[in-house]
Amino acid sequence: MNKLILVQANASQPSDWALFFGHFHPLIVHLPIGFLLIAGLLELDRLIRRNSVSTHTITLILFWSAVSATLACVFGYLLSLGGGYDAATLTSHQWQGIGVAVFAWIAWAVKWENLGRIIPFAQLMYLPALGVALLFLLSAGHQGGNLTHGSDYLTQYAPEPIRTLAGLPPKQNEIKIEPISDVNQALVYQQIVNPILQTRCVQCHNADKAKAGLRLDNPAMIKKGYEDGPVFVAGNSKGSELTKVCLLPETDDNHMPPKGKPQLTDSQIALLTWWIDQGASFDKKVADLAVNDAIRPVLAGLAKGSSEKESSEKQVALAGPSPESPVLTMTVPAADPKAVDELKKTGLLVLPLSKEHNQLEVSAVNARSFSDAQAALLPALREQIVWLKVSDTEVTDAALTHIAQLKNLQKLHLEQTKVTDAGLKQLAGLTHLEYLNLYGTAVTDAGLNELTKLKNLKTVYLWQTKVTPQGLASLKKTMPNLEVIGGSDDQSIAKATATDQEEPKKN
Repeated sequence: MNKLILVQANASQPSDWALFFGHFHPLIVHLPIGFLLIAGLLELDRLIRRNSVSTHTITLILFWSAVSATLACVFGYLLSLGGGYDAATLTSHQWQGIGVAVFAWIAWAVKWENLGRIIPFAQLMYLPALGVALLFLLSAGHQGGNLTHGSDYLTQYAPEPIRTLAGLPPKQNEIKIEPISDVNQALVYQQIVNPILQTRCVQCHNADKAKAGLRLDNPAMIKKGYEDGPVFVAGNSKGSELTKVCLLPETDDNHMPPKGKPQLTDSQIALLTWWIDQGASFDKKVADLAVNDAIRPVLAGLAKGSSEKESSEKQVALAGPSPESPVLTMTVPAADPKAVDELKKTGLLVLPLSKEHNQLEVSAVNARSFSDAQAALLPALREQIVWLKVSDTEVTDAALTHIAQLKNLQKLHLEQTKVTDAGLKQLAGLTHLEYLNLYGTAVTDAGLNELTKLKNLKTVYLWQTKVTPQGLASLKKTMPNLEVIGGSDDQSIAKATATDQEEPKKN
């Protein structure tokens, strides 16, 4: 197989003006197609049916076909400066496009009445010139389609009899997307990541068309990256171009897939993010990677062909042996699509936690700038949001005023935020809250007193907070069934508890 050579821009990046006009090529290129086909059909009708068509009309059509074909060549050249096209196909397409323009001009010139008076035999060149222009047009159009959609775009679905007659090779087996029956045993790249890339990315990043020098059709090319470097950084989705471009606003020129193409869903973005954060392995199974709270429901939803009960069982298996919370069985009204869209505009991922119950998970895993002002959008989904993750964002105590309105909230991630004891007072009304992560916050013993008002709280994370062993001991005494993770070692808590018990004796 010949080595794929990509046409790159010159050493200097093409100007914005060049790329701006270059992007008009797909619009302009349709004009000569229409004009030349009309001219050809009129001439065919004149020859077959002997209908008379005004010479001036034909000349005018040919003139504008030549002009538009010339403009299409110029804009096509400017577009090619952006690079990312197969060199051989691009060169062929360019010369065939030039051929269309040249023979369109020749056809117009020999049809033009004034030239006929000067050169008596000029008319003899008219039909051959028009015919050659049409042949170049068909060929250039085919090559243009190959550049845009891949070399097998027209023949990809050709049935076997046609393939044999056309001398085409046997139809290649399509990439098989293996169904997932056991999520834990699913191969992460082959069964989860690759299907996303194949349906959303490979059309523009393959062996025939590698925009920006990037191919995503096989592991070796993904690891190779693109013209500016690696496309992902294993263990760091926030620093990986593969996810960063997907999270840009759809109106941004760098957003991928481009506007108008099928877009990645929030679940697909979450899966790509999780895969990269877990090291971007190409051979590991789900069971080999750490499955966090944010990704569990997404993975559970990948199992196809299973009953609602089986899907629920898979989700429980991924989540662990703990019994299902009553709040997860509640059915709430469907979410307002406009409210969901408003949240997505802030960069939040809005994922279906339970489609049958209309419950949602909202995650700021890719929205680190999420703020108190944006948190005001959350109460619009006060019934639907059951899991909320705003860790490592800009939220402060002010945001908890809005979060406190999420009456069905079961899990809340506030780690690495600026919330304090004062903010925790707002959470007393969250009667369904079972999980609270306060890792890396400024919470103190005073804040722990607020947690005692959360009667259904089962797990709290207190790593790197300002709580003391005495505060933890008091919390354990008040809520003996509460699982406290972090904050202090068990020995310190036991010592503080013993001190508390001895204190009355001294008095």
